[in-house]
Amino acid sequence: MTSAVLDEALKKAALAWVSVGDGPALGLWCMPLDGSLIVVTGPGEQFAPDLPGASRATVRLRGDNGGLIVVAEMTVARILPGSDDWEAAAPQLATKRLNAHGSTDAVVTRWVETGCTVLRLSPAEEATVTAPDLPAGSAAAEPRETPARVEVRRPFRLHKVRRR
Repeated sequence: MTSAVLDEALKKAALAWVSVGDGPALGLWCMPLDGSLIVVTGPGEQFAPDLPGASRATVRLRGDNGGLIVVAEMTVARILPGSDDWEAAAPQLATKRLNAHGSTDAVVTRWVETGCTVLRLSPAEEATVTAPDLPAGSAAAEPRETPARVEVRRPFRLHKVRRR
């Protein structure tokens, strides 16, 4: 049953929450392909700095209702440009890439030239958690510190506002 739930979640995945080790989970857009997820990261693409160097990652997938339905350990494998896997996966991934500039071939060429990494996340059989064993609490993390967040003063009002 676990395999069926995971297979169905993988087929419908467009967004996966991926964490490496004890790091924070990052929402990454992905493409399902042959029972695994294909992800691209690098310059000009989504930010996942720890993922290319990892051998395993924890992936959380949501169901049709938007809630968490499966947490799976997955193996991370790099797809190298020029390989058969690259020729099969990269053009499909580039086609699914929203707001891409240029044709599919131009996007794939840009990935190679800028050093982007295309990765395959494949399920590891021993560690999949589904419905009754999912964590009961919220998986939401506290917002990370960032210099972009600025405290805002109350708006200036020239005249006193009357309350009714």
